[in-house]
Amino acid sequence: MSVNDPISDMLTRIRNGVMIGQATVAMPRTRIKAEIARILKEEGYIEGYEEVESEDNGKQAVLRVKLKYVGERRSRKPVITGLERVSRPGRRVYTQKQDIPWVLSGMGISILSTPKGIMTGQRARQLGVGGEILCKVW
Repeated sequence: MSVNDPISDMLTRIRNGVMIGQATVAMPRTRIKAEIARILKEEGYIEGYEEVESEDNGKQAVLRVKLKYVGERRSRKPVITGLERVSRPGRRVYTQKQDIPWVLSGMGISILSTPKGIMTGQRARQLGVGGEILCKVW
């Protein structure tokens, strides 16, 4: 299956998994998806992720994301309450270092693609770089 926007596909898989209470979600692995998963892990939005190489040489590797929940079994709530794709293939959204948006007054994060790599909005402010706003997570 061909996907036009792999980042949006990743966010939708995570959003759907959180809505039904799944423990893990799997998706085809790309470098940008692995970097987004790394940031989500560092910021505490997911428990972890693993990159599984395929046994067949013709198949693509798989990225498994372990979702994070808080609370007891009956009343557990997901840590991720919202995901939003900002920059899309049809409409790219770029920002300068002084205009990097705050997500829920600092309660969430924005993920940017900068010349120095993929990072959170807060890290980009510290380094003084702008870039393309990929998504917002809260």
